[in-house]
Amino acid sequence: MSLFSNPFDPGSRLACGCGRHASQAEHDRAADRGPGPGHPALDSAADNAVENAVMRALFPQDALRRRFLRAVGSGTAMAAIASLFPLAAAKEAFAQSSGPLEKQKLKVGFIPITCATPIIMAHPMGFYGKQGLDVEVVKTAGWALIRDKAMSGEYDAAHMLSPMPLAISLGVGASRAVPWTMPAVENINGQAITLSMKHKDRRDPKDWKGFKFAVPFDYSMHNYLLRYYLAEHGLDPDADVQIRSVPPPEMVANLRADNIDGFLAPDPVNQRAVYDGVGFIHTLSKAIWDGHPCCAFSASREFVTTQPNTYQALLKAIIEATAYARNPANRKEIATAIAAPNYLNQPVTVVEQVLTGTYADGLGKVLSDPARIDFDPMPWDSFAVWILTQMKRWGQIKGDVDYQKVANDVFLATDALRLMREAGLTPPAETRKTFSVMGKPFDASQPEAYLTSFKIRRT
Repeated sequence: MSLFSNPFDPGSRLACGCGRHASQAEHDRAADRGPGPGHPALDSAADNAVENAVMRALFPQDALRRRFLRAVGSGTAMAAIASLFPLAAAKEAFAQSSGPLEKQKLKVGFIPITCATPIIMAHPMGFYGKQGLDVEVVKTAGWALIRDKAMSGEYDAAHMLSPMPLAISLGVGASRAVPWTMPAVENINGQAITLSMKHKDRRDPKDWKGFKFAVPFDYSMHNYLLRYYLAEHGLDPDADVQIRSVPPPEMVANLRADNIDGFLAPDPVNQRAVYDGVGFIHTLSKAIWDGHPCCAFSASREFVTTQPNTYQALLKAIIEATAYARNPANRKEIATAIAAPNYLNQPVTVVEQVLTGTYADGLGKVLSDPARIDFDPMPWDSFAVWILTQMKRWGQIKGDVDYQKVANDVFLATDALRLMREAGLTPPAETRKTFSVMGKPFDASQPEAYLTSFKIRRT
């Protein structure tokens, strides 16, 4: 789906003046409502809007435009028109039309893990500078500190675990509820369950009773996926094992010291455990849920609404970095850029194994899975609804939950959709998608039924 009708598609109809609506009446209704946050009228750069305007000027009668395109083809038409009209310059000018940046110097906090790849790489590889921003990416010790610095305003925006903006907005695990947003997912997949080498002959989760596990934070996909995995194998995560929060940079040391038996952690933590010879990768998280979200770019609702131009520039930089990271051909270059001491502080080979998907498992095998980690900025609202069901399942939130309202308020799909196309990504037709976790389908329209279907739960 395109957020704008494609003016070079002979099958599309430019039915209103801006090309974004099915009819002039719909256009007028939208105009009456006014441009709220995320409305296309606030786009920092909308290439299709420029193309629509040019094509409507050249072909006032839409039927003539469609006949012309069918005759010569969209590629030839685009090249011919670009030779007569400076489309690129017009798009660039339009991109700058949203107004000056309210704030140029920004601080963005991050945890040194590969989930933060787009946020980190945008600094050394110039994606922030391209948008006129001077961003300091600040390495931070743990998620509670990230949350507190973001909520206090010390950080303008932050790398967060995807459940954290939901928790902050609901006032769960924080001193107060603050409206928070998640305009983009940073990565999908990219986690693993890693066990101590002493457990290499205990691969059946049913034998893990009494194990001590680490996850990076209570409000994390790692916590929910580990609990889900254990429960599906008959273990009660609150009764049969111990799960504790440990900052990712401290996990390998805790495994080496025998303080824990394993962890479900972000990379490069898992690969570093293998590199140091203290652990092996039991399973990648994609085997639990292929395509699951993990980390995210987040900012307060106040930042989004009071500094809209700065917010749009920052989000655009991150989505463009995400698009670059999604191309496997760029992964080795990115690994070199982010492995440095001021970013991940890891051997390049460790980061490369994560990003390329060709890796040692710690048990003598070299495996290949190009989808071990991937980068897709789309904040699907069904992701948010699933996370909320797990927060309720394990007693983190109680009472009635307006799943869809919370999802829509926090996961800003419209903003991501608007910028994905400009970054060379294909935006989806819907903001909700179906998926399965360990073979169990999830229907975001029936969250309570899904929740009550689990035998092991706190509510």
